Amino acid sequence: MSASEAEARMESLSGEELADAWPFLDAAERVEGFRLLATDEAEDLFLGLEAREQATLLRALPRGERQLWVRQLAPDDAADVVQETEQEERSALLGLLDAEARREVTALLAYAEDAAGGLMSPRYARLRPEMRVDEAISYLRRQARTNLETIYYIYVLDGEQRLIGVISFRELFAALPEKTVREVMQTDVVTVPDDMDQEAVSEVFAEWDLMAVPVVDSEGRIKGIVTIDDIVDVVREEATEDIQKIGGTQALDAPYLEAGLVEMVRKRVFWLAVLFLGSLLTATVIGYYQEALANAVVLALFIPLIISSGGNSGSQATTLVIRAMAIGELRLRDWWRVLLKEVVSGLALGMILGGIGFVRVWLWPGAETPVAQAAGIALTVATSLVGIVLWGSLVGAMLPFLLSRLGFDPASASAPFVATIVDVTGLVIYFSVAAVLLRGGLI
Repeated sequence: MSASEAEARMESLSGEELADAWPFLDAAERVEGFRLLATDEAEDLFLGLEAREQATLLRALPRGERQLWVRQLAPDDAADVVQETEQEERSALLGLLDAEARREVTALLAYAEDAAGGLMSPRYARLRPEMRVDEAISYLRRQARTNLETIYYIYVLDGEQRLIGVISFRELFAALPEKTVREVMQTDVVTVPDDMDQEAVSEVFAEWDLMAVPVVDSEGRIKGIVTIDDIVDVVREEATEDIQKIGGTQALDAPYLEAGLVEMVRKRVFWLAVLFLGSLLTATVIGYYQEALANAVVLALFIPLIISSGGNSGSQATTLVIRAMAIGELRLRDWWRVLLKEVVSGLALGMILGGIGFVRVWLWPGAETPVAQAAGIALTVATSLVGIVLWGSLVGAMLPFLLSRLGFDPASASAPFVATIVDVTGLVIYFSVAAVLLRGGLI
């Protein structure tokens, strides 16, 4: 395709088409396509981008256009964009904001990015308790012109900016005009401290079914609000990170297609190396029992069946427990309840798989193998399956609790890691059972 044809095709793209093609375009193509969009389409596209992509786009635009677009952002979104830039670039980017926005963004940057203070917006609807309802509605109308984050909840503050009540716009609109805000507000307000971790904030939203929650400092002064749209992003980010860790890799710092090759290798090589070293132990165990294998080669045929069943049961258990811990269904104190549940379920699952394995292995040798030997091998496989599935379930369920107790992320108990542990120990269980049940026979 010639340069002129490519340019003509780029000019014909709509905002939606450019958004769909965005992940597959290089930086120059993104800027070119963005600058060709109509203003309303460009605004929709820009505001829909992730903070990292917004920062990259702003960096590539001329200064005048950069200022225009950065001023479209709410203070909390602008703070996210600033945090995605290099330290030496931040002052220049902050300088593009007007004085009030710059002050608000600078205040937000003082908080950790993953804390409630780093998520909040300082633009919220506020009232004084002595206002009459009709005065409050008129005052809110004026506040709404200043790009408030939301007016679904209105917060009532005293003279020192302490939060003393909250009222929804619907309740305020339905109240009698002559009543004061103090008379119609609710004083039982759900709040979060400004240093609360973002994952804990998301749990507050889920528990109380809120659209927004106020953020307060240690003295009860309101600093801003976190809205449900901010929490949706947090939940998606935390879930993505946990899933990546469960899969046996460190969390990526960028979308998959935008992650560099060096970063991709660096994030994955550690766990692959650990799992590889763990797998070497499998060979060590097999070598230790090579005499038994030499006497009963048939045992080697069922090694894949044995170790895969244990690894699968462990992976299932660790995935269920990690997810339950992530959404607050399980706490550290619940470990013993999980242990008891996994003992029962592990035994049940092991017996089911053991029964299937017994029938299959007993029928496998055919008429040429003596019935006693076939039954012995089948009983060995079945008994081993019960023990290995039970062991895999216990390891998979307890490892996240152990890591959490030691101060690590429970999601680090990745399914491949659990499977590798169970593979090695499962072989020991298998050969130990064979040594007992087949002693004097095949071994």
